Formats: sequence, C-alpha cells, structure tokens
Amino acid sequence: MASGGISRDDPRPLYKQVKDRLLERLADASLPPTAKLASERELVERYGVSRITIRQAMRELVNEGRLRSQPGKGFYATGKPARPAFELELLRSFTATAEERGLAPGSRLLHGRIEPAGERIAAALQLAPATPVVALRRLRLIDGVPVAVGEDWIEAARVPGLLALDWRGQNRSLYGELRHRFQLEPVRGETVLSARLADPEEAALLQLDLPAAVLTVEQVAYAADDRPINLTHSIHHPTRYPLRLEQGTGR
Repeated sequence: MASGGISRDDPRPLYKQVKDRLLERLADASLPPTAKLASERELVERYGVSRITIRQAMRELVNEGRLRSQPGKGFYATGKPARPAFELELLRSFTATAEERGLAPGSRLLHGRIEPAGERIAAALQLAPATPVVALRRLRLIDGVPVAVGEDWIEAARVPGLLALDWRGQNRSLYGELRHRFQLEPVRGETVLSARLADPEEAALLQLDLPAAVLTVEQVAYAADDRPINLTHSIHHPTRYPLRLEQGTGR
C-alpha cells in the first residue's frame, strides 16, 4: 500500500485509483459544490504518487466535467454529477442521442469521398469487391468537445448526391438523410464492441495522451428486406463518451 488508499498491488493504474479517491471526495456531502481541491503537492504527499499521476487523474476529471482548472490557482469542483453513459442504440443517430439529453451535437468533416469497396467493406455491405461506396468520416462533438471519430460506408448508387450535402453543418444527421432523402430505413442491425490503443492521429483528434485506450464500435444496419444499408466504424473517447448496453432477462 502506498498511502491514502492507493495500492501498488491493485491491477488498476495508479492514476485511476487517485481518480476514484478524488471522486469519493467530490461526493462528500460536507464539501461545498464548487470547493477548491488540495494542491498538486498536497495530493502527491497524500497519495504517495508522482505529480504526473496526479495530473493525469485531474485531467480526466476535467474532461468529464467534474473539475475545472484555474491557471495559477488550482482545481475547483464544478458541482456537476458524473456524466452518464450513452446508450448503445443502432437505430438512433448520434445527433438524436445528444439532443435527447439536452446536449449540443456537432461534427467536423474529415473526409467525404467515393472509393472502391475493399474486401471487408464489400463483405459487410454484401457487395462485389471494388463496388463504389461513399466513405464519410467525421469527428463528432458534444458541446464543442471531441468525443468520437466515426466513418460510414454506403453503396454509392443508393445515395446519389449524398456528398453534395453540407456535412460541415453542426447538426446534419446521416440517418436522418438516409430515411428522408433516400428512403433507406434501418430496422435492425449487428454490433461488435471492442477496445484497443489509439493511433497518433486518433489520439490527436480526441485529445488523448498516448498511450491511450479507445472504445471501438462496428455496426451494420439493415433494411426490412435484409439488405445492408451502411457500415459504421466509430472510435470513442473512453471517458467523454462512455457506452451503456442495457440487457433484460429475455422474458
């Protein structure tokens, strides 16, 4: 045991343990909602860890909206509760999910182009290899903060003019366009969840320090005739856009 409830025998990284201790402190009813936290030096002494470890824990809490930094003064509680996880729902768009929570969705277009489908994309969309597909890659934002990188592939012949739309607009929904402009209505889908280390470009887009883990989601949406509509591959910031999957008993 290091100190302050931090154990080097715990399989969790030290900064995660520090973060949990700080979350317990923020949940203390005796702490004023916007109280100033102890200084970095005091936290280093309290928990017996390095200043880098303390800073990493604080950075995550700032990203999650639990702390705010005042340069030269320190860190203060925001009084905000922990950000709840986002439901993993294939048939609801990123835009609709954010707006339902009262959050402001946004996007930054990374690329929009027509390209020949590689083997993996062609197989997912049930197309012959090299069939032209629209590839739309966007950085997704919540309240102006990057939370995910998403790329969609759709058979180009089914969505003529899709790339002529202004995808730099903050609230344009791909699923909304597919439904209303092209009459492509997703009714079911398949999802694969995974996790891996971010590459340098992904880390830069999502404002992560390397090495950093990201959540990955790959989804195929199908129309009522069982024909695939689109393949989506998204990379999620692990703390800004956590995912929740609700399960029942099957009854």
